Amino acid sequence: MAERLNIAIVGAGIGGLTAAACLRRFGHDVTIYEQARSFTRLGAGIQQAPNAVRILFALGLEQKLRASAFQPDANLSRDHDSGDVTNAQELGAAIEGRYGVPYFLMHRGDLHAMLADAVPPEIVRQNHKLDGIEQTGGTVRLRFANGETAEADIAIGADGVHSIVRETLHGPEKPSFTGRVAYRTVFPTRLLGGIELDSCCKWWGPDRHIVMYFTNPRRDEVYFVTSTPEPDFGVESWSAKGDLVTLRAAYDTFHPTVRGVLAACPDVHKWALVVREPLSHWTEGHIALLGDACHPMTPYMAQGASSSIEDAAVLGRCLEGVGRDGIAKALKRYETTRLERTATIQRTSAQNTWQKNATNPDWVYGYDAWTTPLA
Repeated sequence: MAERLNIAIVGAGIGGLTAAACLRRFGHDVTIYEQARSFTRLGAGIQQAPNAVRILFALGLEQKLRASAFQPDANLSRDHDSGDVTNAQELGAAIEGRYGVPYFLMHRGDLHAMLADAVPPEIVRQNHKLDGIEQTGGTVRLRFANGETAEADIAIGADGVHSIVRETLHGPEKPSFTGRVAYRTVFPTRLLGGIELDSCCKWWGPDRHIVMYFTNPRRDEVYFVTSTPEPDFGVESWSAKGDLVTLRAAYDTFHPTVRGVLAACPDVHKWALVVREPLSHWTEGHIALLGDACHPMTPYMAQGASSSIEDAAVLGRCLEGVGRDGIAKALKRYETTRLERTATIQRTSAQNTWQKNATNPDWVYGYDAWTTPLA
């Protein structure tokens, strides 16, 4: 009988929760340590392409996703002022036929809630902000700001772009600000006053863009996110408020549809878009990184969360049947299997040309983390 490893996951975001579900699927004991005191439905949209959806379906979320996520017929690219279509990527039935699973648009908070429901609530320890981590003799010790401590056979750092676990492995590192900010919000479609929207569209300007889509099958909630030059802004926060006057002025040369949506928008959040170079390694002994902690990326391919979900499935496979004496080797195998792909997606996303014109997405959407060869 295979050993049940005791695995600590730092961070209960999308990557951390998916990792917990995958690792439990392969027979391990998991505890998630999350710094927040409670979960909230953060106001952001999220796209889930087939490479992530096939993992979510395997975790039992197919019925919930089909019921509450939106399946657009196409992802359009339009010129910012003329509205001319420069590319139309078929989605809907066409993409499910091509890859075997759908392409979903949804509210990030709804996906997070589904994943939280996919693991027992008692394994999630909230109000546990990591204060330090060290490993001795095959045991990882974690210290938390609330004074508590924990021990595990393995620790997975899924603690995001400001990862304490990554800092432990690589030392302090400040991400590079791109000079660009993202304005984002979700608001009721009824506020649009009859403006007709594509189900999913990216409007491409010379030095800025805006993406708009519905977040549920009812189409009663619309989301947008921008990439806007603001070199003097440097706040990395998902909760900082943006100024609507500044936002509307930044897009005053765009098509009337875009201007109408921004005029109807009641409120926006704003965050700085930052980048980090791909890391040379994600693991050290019995500690490994996952998701934004090791490969944070710009949102221009909508693959940040999807890459984290892929990580989780590959990590689970690499630790299947592994005993304590094989942990370091298994974690290195996970790293080697994932490193090149995530670095390629990071670099491709940073170019911000994905699907502006005709694009073959097979190398991204056709990836199957359940069957891809392990290193």
